Amino acid sequence: MMISSRCLGVAIRPVVRRAFSSQITRIGTDDPRMSRIVVHSGVVYISGQTDTTAGDDIAAQTKNVLTKVDNLLAEAGTSKSNLLTASIWLKDINSDFKTMNEVWCEWLDPENKPVRATVESPMARPQILVEIQVTAATSEA
Repeated sequence: MMISSRCLGVAIRPVVRRAFSSQITRIGTDDPRMSRIVVHSGVVYISGQTDTTAGDDIAAQTKNVLTKVDNLLAEAGTSKSNLLTASIWLKDINSDFKTMNEVWCEWLDPENKPVRATVESPMARPQILVEIQVTAATSEA
């Protein structure tokens, strides 16, 4: 049964669909599984960063990972001052959260904090204690 829009007492307007033409830029595509950086519509997305050179030291691994994050953001033309989101995975949240958080807070721009989630997760390699992924606005946004 069809119901007329006049019977409902509301004006029904046709849906207008707009195709947005925005360019996607992929940087660091040499890994067959992913790009290191993707930039789209004024947002920079970086792949999750880990460190396997610092042994079982969560502070050192976190510092090294955040250095990688800084370098990737710079390569994309932005910085931690433009962070939007951060996702952090810890191998052992009970043992490592406090120390990782201290390093994070030292690194973070206190005037431009992103939203953040931190969870415990098994890691791809046993020596990885932390993985961090962020998104940031481009400098032009």
